[in-house]
Amino acid sequence: MLSMMPFGFLFSFITFLGSLLSLSSIHWLSIWVGLEINMMGFIPLLIYRGLTMETESSIKYFIMQALGSSMLMFGSLLSFNMSLSWEVYQQNMSILGLTLIILSLFLKLGAFPFHFWLPEVMMNISWLNCLILTTWQKLAPVFLLTAMTQSWNYPSIISTLFIMAGMSSLIGGLGGINQTQIRTLLAYSSIGHVGWMAFCALTSESALKIYFLIYALISICLFANLWISDTKSFRHIGTLKSENPKMNQLTLIFILLSLGGMPPLLGFAAKWTAISFSCAISSPALIFPLLLGSLMSLFYYLTLLFSMTFSSSMTLISTNSLNQPNPINPPLSMYTLLTPTIFIINFAGAFLVLATMSLSTDFL
Repeated sequence: MLSMMPFGFLFSFITFLGSLLSLSSIHWLSIWVGLEINMMGFIPLLIYRGLTMETESSIKYFIMQALGSSMLMFGSLLSFNMSLSWEVYQQNMSILGLTLIILSLFLKLGAFPFHFWLPEVMMNISWLNCLILTTWQKLAPVFLLTAMTQSWNYPSIISTLFIMAGMSSLIGGLGGINQTQIRTLLAYSSIGHVGWMAFCALTSESALKIYFLIYALISICLFANLWISDTKSFRHIGTLKSENPKMNQLTLIFILLSLGGMPPLLGFAAKWTAISFSCAISSPALIFPLLLGSLMSLFYYLTLLFSMTFSSSMTLISTNSLNQPNPINPPLSMYTLLTPTIFIINFAGAFLVLATMSLSTDFL
């Protein structure tokens, strides 16, 4: 896709550079600049095909991100007015400024209560942009949230953030039920995973790093599979087998179950890691809404599996439509290599993560 877009690699580089600038900064002004650079590099990637629906999604994305950036700048200015410092790691921050900064990060992440924009944006963009939006675009805000929780101690705000993380997981589970658009389904799944990331950001940075890495790896496998099979939506959540090879069907549902956290796959190892790190720090009751949201997510993935396995009258809708260009069909050899790679990554990765967690627990 990038090779077909004028200056595609340049805009991608700007997108990645902006996030790296924010992650490597300790002052709110440079963090804000990095987030703005990231946004200005990503928006051209959203609209490169010139489709009406993609343009609409890019406008929605721009409005929400601009609002989040404004809240971030205003909150940092309030904190600067109180402490005369732009640094992230400071103890005496304005409560109002701190609240605005936290809300701006949750808005950029697409977490509760600002989750409504993510499905609207994702449902009309390409698979590569979906991958970037659900992984790389969340990297800087979620790790900035971790940096903030390490620099202050406000129990009431931390308790509220735990509630927001749990609600994100519940919204991700409830919103995905009865969805027929795959992009919308994955958007709600992303909201649920953002809840887990926010929970890890409040409890353990190590757990956050492991969880984000596993989530990004599963997402890469998933969106690569969806791009290869050229799928968009299920009219009745039905038969991949009527238009795609059985291996395509098996691989897709295997990745979805891993994303939902089905044992003993890699997604389960990510959630187990988050729970293991957090139990020694926070109350086990705080994990309950996260687990409930994950169970609901796993429920609609299992429902999809049941429909794909036993239904014979349901139809898969391709991304080919009257207002979209014909996609480039990847070579069969790519798909032949992708399928065993996904299986190996899931089982070997889950075993490695769980074994490492067991050894570290015994050591401690």
